[in-house]
Parts: sequence; C-alpha cells; structure tokens
Amino acid sequence: MRITWWGHATTTIEENGTRLLTDPVLTSRIAHLRRRRGPAPLPAAAECDAVLVSHMHADHLHLTSLRLIAPGAALVVPRGAARLIDQEYGAALSDRCIEVAPGNQVRIGALEITAVTAHHDGRRLPWSSFTGPAVGYRVEGAPSVWFAGDTDLYDGLAAEAGPVDLALVPVGGWGPTLGAGHLNPVSAAEAVHRVGARVAIPIHFGTFWPIGCDWLKPELFLPPGDRFKTAMTEVDPGVKVEILVPGESTEVVSA
Repeated sequence: MRITWWGHATTTIEENGTRLLTDPVLTSRIAHLRRRRGPAPLPAAAECDAVLVSHMHADHLHLTSLRLIAPGAALVVPRGAARLIDQEYGAALSDRCIEVAPGNQVRIGALEITAVTAHHDGRRLPWSSFTGPAVGYRVEGAPSVWFAGDTDLYDGLAAEAGPVDLALVPVGGWGPTLGAGHLNPVSAAEAVHRVGARVAIPIHFGTFWPIGCDWLKPELFLPPGDRFKTAMTEVDPGVKVEILVPGESTEVVSA
C-alpha cells in the first residue's frame, strides 16, 4: 500500500489499483487559513476512485476542492452532506455522493470501507442547518488502515476502529488553539495504541495557519509531529512512526 500525505488531513491511499483520497484540500487557502508549508497538491492528487470525507467542517469538506476531483469518482460523505454539496454545485456533484453513518460499509474497487465513530462536532458551522455525524474510516486492505478524520478519544474506539495495521492520525490543528473533539500528540499516541496499529503516520498539523498569525504560538505548527513520535515511544515503543512532509509518499506492507 502506498500512502501520500498532501498536508493537513489530505492523503492518498493506493492499493491494487484503487485510489482513495481523504478530506481533500487541494488549494493554497481555506477562507482565513493559508498553506504555510509545501505547495498546493499536484494535479495527480485529484485522480482517485473515491473521496472519503470525514465531516462537514470547511477544512475537511472543502467545496472548492471537490470540483477539482476526477470526474466519476465517488464522494463518500457523512449523512446530510449531500444536501450541502447540492446547494453549492447541484446534482453534478451531489449525485456522486454516497452518504454514510458509523457502521455503514462501502466497497470501492478492491477495498472495503467502513465508517466508524468520530467524537467531533459534525455541523458545518455552529449555527448551520447542515449537520450530520462526524466519522472516520476503516479501510480493509493489505495493510488495513484507520483514517481518523477529527476525533477525540472515546470508550469504543478500540472495538470499532481496530485492530488495524496503519493509523493516519491527527496530532494537531490549524491555529493557536485546539478545541474539544481533537487529538493532541499525547492523546493521539493513546489512540494509536488502542487501535493496535503497528505503523502510524501523523497528519492534521504543520500545513495551514491563520493569515497574519505566523508569529502566534509557532510551537503548535511543526512540533506536534515530533511530539507525537516521542509520546508514541513512551506509550508503545513497538509502533513505527513515519513523519512525512507534504507531497511525500511511503509504502506500508501487511504484517
């Protein structure tokens, strides 16, 4: 399996000719956020068989980027998101949506995908009428993968998302604060331990930052990756942590 991290929560999972793209943000800016590390993803990032969207926040369900996705790719989205996509772009995109909630399964090419619970706010905005469950995804491949989306620790995580070989786990954020419903480097290490992963790739850090705030808490921009690796060594030294830079790929084999 080949994994490419494009920055933030955007990754390509490729195995046996099937390509999945997670939470695509393919531009250099999201509203007030600017991409501070690495260029915007290459056009090849938009080539996929399906997109996996974890929840409706704009840095995960980025409507502008959805328009760039390869024609014909399925859009696997949380229940309720198709209405938002339809309002913005009409049936041309919303008809490609497959809505899911935790426990639902979808087969894309050679890969079986299960939506799992994510403890995170699933609303588009606090006052929005667009709402649905936040989810992560378990991908049954060789190796198996847990893409966490945005989540906090919860009691059923091990049983629902694990065991897996590889965890694509968020370890930070995009600004000087990290609110409820997120993993920090220490809790991310605990999450990886709970799902039994033997390889972990930290994501959701070191990519976007609010415009004009480069000076504000820089210790929350790049360091979460290294802090996660340190925490992972303390929690479970048997887990291999691979820290990528945006645009970098790695290959992971099954046990």
